Amino acid sequence: MRAVTWQGRRDVAVSEVPDPRILEPTDAVVRITSTAICGSDLHLYELFGPFIDRGDILGHEAMGVVEEVGAAVALRPGQRVVVPFNIACGTCFMCRRGLQSQCETTQNRDYGTGASLFGYTKLYGQVPGGQAELLRVPFADYNTIPVDTDLPDERYLFLSDILPTAWQAVEYAGLSEPGTVVVLGLGPVGQLTSRIAAARGHRVIAIDPVPERREMAARHGVEAWEGDDDIERVLAATDGRGADAAIDAVGLEAHGSTLASAAHKLIGVMPDAVARPMMERAGIDRLAALYSAIDVVRRGGTVSISGVYAGDGDILPMKTMFDRQLTLRMGQCNVKRWIDDLLPLVRDEADPFGLDDLVTHRGGLDDAPALYETFQKKDDGCIKVVLSPA
Repeated sequence: MRAVTWQGRRDVAVSEVPDPRILEPTDAVVRITSTAICGSDLHLYELFGPFIDRGDILGHEAMGVVEEVGAAVALRPGQRVVVPFNIACGTCFMCRRGLQSQCETTQNRDYGTGASLFGYTKLYGQVPGGQAELLRVPFADYNTIPVDTDLPDERYLFLSDILPTAWQAVEYAGLSEPGTVVVLGLGPVGQLTSRIAAARGHRVIAIDPVPERREMAARHGVEAWEGDDDIERVLAATDGRGADAAIDAVGLEAHGSTLASAAHKLIGVMPDAVARPMMERAGIDRLAALYSAIDVVRRGGTVSISGVYAGDGDILPMKTMFDRQLTLRMGQCNVKRWIDDLLPLVRDEADPFGLDDLVTHRGGLDDAPALYETFQKKDDGCIKVVLSPA
């Protein structure tokens, strides 16, 4: 089959690789009809080379049609399914508590990390990803979301990651009544986070330097700001208190962190054996978005973090957070925890989250190398990319 494979820093290629096959009775093989490039895929494209092998298959946002099933699987060939990016068993202590991203069956104990993920480095199981013609799905009855055939792929596809990630970010903001929410970053997750918060009756202020992202957000009832003086403007708009909650939808590659940016570039040219311990133990995150979230939230408010971070030596303003009595909630999304809430909204003819107004670029697998570059550079108004392997 053909698949998008990692070849080096800022280098992906479409390669011929062996077809996946059933390895366990609980496996299924899914023929992929649509797969997306996620903002967190760009971390692999740019930074995580020390934990990836040349030829690894990328991608963790995928859906398609079941092609083959193991002997213990209730799914049947021909069923249309979305594949969550978490790989979870559904029965362990963590899964039973809605913490599928911490699944005890697929945790990666050698690296001290949580549940395995599709297409996401040795840190998370080095499982072949979904930017391919076929995908092997472990624990297939649990790690698929059966969907109807009534709507196009792009209405269902984002159940794999970014829609539940955005939903969890708003849930973690913890607002029980309408308030003011600041969203840092208007990539795909930030776009959906802003729309979900607005749909719940909150005033949403979203901050991003890219004009096309702000224009898209504004179409969905969001106050979209460029961010040059965001702290002062938020304070002025909230009687000097700050927002009730701030959501960091950017993560470790935020603009405005000069030293960390230089460290990222240095890691890119280091031998893997040197770069791995530096990434595991050093503070290599660009923290500008997180610092801004801490600055714009009011005393007693909540900072919800959906952007990916990877450094263990990052410096946080603990005195400020303690004095202002801030709550921080964060983590990989627990996709299956939120599907019962989200599926009826995705099926709603009114399209309450504007899913039909999110994808800006489409292509086949052969277009992936160029579209990775376009997405990373934010060229051509690129906000969300979907690939069709067929």
